[in-house]
Amino acid sequence: MRVAQVTDFGGPDVLVPAEAPDPDAGPGQVVVGVEVAGITYVETQIRRGVDRWHARPPLPYVPGGLVAGRVIATGPDVDASWEGRRVIASTGQTGGFAERAVAEAGDLFAVPDDLGLPEAVALHSDGATAQGLAETARITPGDTVLVEAAAGGVGTLLVQLARAAGARVIGAARGELKLRLIRDLGADAAVDYSEPGWTKQVLDATGGVGPTLVFDGVGGAIGRAAFEVTARGGRFSVHGGASGDATSVDPSEASARGVTVIGLEQLAGFGPHLDRWAREMVGKAAAGTVHPVIGQTFPLDRAADAHAAIENRTALGKTLIVL
Repeated sequence: MRVAQVTDFGGPDVLVPAEAPDPDAGPGQVVVGVEVAGITYVETQIRRGVDRWHARPPLPYVPGGLVAGRVIATGPDVDASWEGRRVIASTGQTGGFAERAVAEAGDLFAVPDDLGLPEAVALHSDGATAQGLAETARITPGDTVLVEAAAGGVGTLLVQLARAAGARVIGAARGELKLRLIRDLGADAAVDYSEPGWTKQVLDATGGVGPTLVFDGVGGAIGRAAFEVTARGGRFSVHGGASGDATSVDPSEASARGVTVIGLEQLAGFGPHLDRWAREMVGKAAAGTVHPVIGQTFPLDRAADAHAAIENRTALGKTLIVL
């Protein structure tokens, strides 16, 4: 079968087309005929060998932790009725950039007939994360919410969830194309955090008070600047460090300003709830409350270009591999 394989740790060029044997389903497993494979920013950093939170896979390896397609084979102890069904499946940390992938039957998520597989992948991964962040932070109609990386997969959904909750929304991203997307999603304001003084624009948009809730997925200098303009008594929710470092806030500093910091460790508790959150997001999509933004898709033999688009910040919304 065709795969995209990482041959060494480094830039996108180490991700190359290759051939691999067709996999077999072991006990409790299924084989999925992959039609769509999801990509996360973290996966690009694992490939580069710089991610701090995951062990390096042994080389060579096939990246991709989430796929969608039809079940084409079931292993021992698996209900044969899964065969032929459209599913989303977790492959773990690796194995998704392939024509066929093995997954645990217990982790399968049946895709409703009226939902496309690309949309399902975006809603299951980024959607579940966005729903979890929103639920944990408890968005209220009185909030003014600042969403960093608001034109990304998680960010676009956070903008929509905050709007649906009745909050005012400020989206922050890089470049006019992304700012236009943020406005189209209903944000009340959009600011470019690559420009000097961007936080003054945030303060101006909040009447000088600052946002009462910040979703920080960027970290580094941007995350730190966002914390500094968070309103007194507000919440600061950390869910990533796309800059390379997640934002760290001294508890005494947060306490002095009455800011509640919801740290990166919140993600460790998301696991048991992800299936429920994914189903909730599918329901919201069906109701028209949210829709996933799929900005670009790539064929399997251009997986390196997909990784590059995410890393160089040109991607809008969710980036997918489509076979």
